[in-house]
Amino acid sequence: MAELTNTQKKDWARTLYLRENLTQQEIADRVGVSRKTVNRWVGDGKWEEHKAGLTITREQQIANLYRQVAAINRTIEEKPEGERYASPSEADILSKLSSAIKKMEVEAGIAEIISVLMGFIDFIRPMDLDKAKEITRLADNYIKSKL
Repeated sequence: MAELTNTQKKDWARTLYLRENLTQQEIADRVGVSRKTVNRWVGDGKWEEHKAGLTITREQQIANLYRQVAAINRTIEEKPEGERYASPSEADILSKLSSAIKKMEVEAGIAEIISVLMGFIDFIRPMDLDKAKEITRLADNYIKSKL
């Protein structure tokens, strides 16, 4: 397997930091950098602030997007007869919101992949620690291949 670039390692570390309950040392070990490097990335990238913003679920984010679409549609419907069409800016916003909704409903990003794999590893660990370690190694290789 090809060695990851520093940018790929940083992206992977950020995803692990934001989505999993791991120490900086555990992240460093998984990604293949020092704990000091992870610590610097956390500070420079303000990852702690981002982590606090992730308390909203994917479903809540999608619902918020749908509410925004509905609000724009209500604004359009309130226009006088014969003028009930989207302005260029409203059409642009509707297009962007639709794309965001589709992407969130359909695509599984690396964060979701990591979350599912970590959940599976947590499920296996109490039954068979050695198997959980093996699956963790395989999961890490799989994640690296997706970066």
